[in-house]
Amino acid sequence: MNTSNTFGKRTMTHPVLQAITERRTTNLFDPARDIAVTQIGELVHLATRAPTSFNLQNWRFIAVHERASKVRLRKLAWDQAKVVDAAVTFIVCGQLADERTLPLRLQPVVDAGIMPAEMVPGWEGAARSLYNGQPQRQRDEAIRSATLGAATLMHAAQAMGLGSAPMIGFDAGAVASEFNLAVYEIPVMLVAVGYALPENWPQKPRRPLDEVLELA
Repeated sequence: MNTSNTFGKRTMTHPVLQAITERRTTNLFDPARDIAVTQIGELVHLATRAPTSFNLQNWRFIAVHERASKVRLRKLAWDQAKVVDAAVTFIVCGQLADERTLPLRLQPVVDAGIMPAEMVPGWEGAARSLYNGQPQRQRDEAIRSATLGAATLMHAAQAMGLGSAPMIGFDAGAVASEFNLAVYEIPVMLVAVGYALPENWPQKPRRPLDEVLELA
């Protein structure tokens, strides 16, 4: 099946598709341009629309916005200038999957009339059987949830006219200590967000569909 040229040349007119298509990694930010705290809140609000297993919502976003805090983070992130030059750098934290959080996380779903209250214990039991006593599975779920949230945040930033850069180049233990993460939280990645300078590279070409898509 030759799909290489079938999809890539389609005109992306929907704004969500356009944001996905046009997103690129921003390595050079304009340090003179900031974003409002309300905009930071909106980015995280949108990021939390990403899915999580059982609706655990096992994530947290630390918005490192003040310059002094960004300088502290840069020292732990291989001295990458974009940590400071970006308007805000998020520490995207995944939380170890814990079924005991489910009653609280599912209560708004019950209150909204989406889920009957009698279903909650069943979901809690299913999550317990999946995660309890399974540290690797708990960690895997934390990484998955944080990654989905980070990806959604980056596409939201793109849709707002902002650039973003995901980073794994940092000392995770030092970041957890310096920014007071809980013992059940993992700093999965940093995401710098701000206004891109024109010198940034365009989005790099991707592998053709024939190499990455199999129809079974």
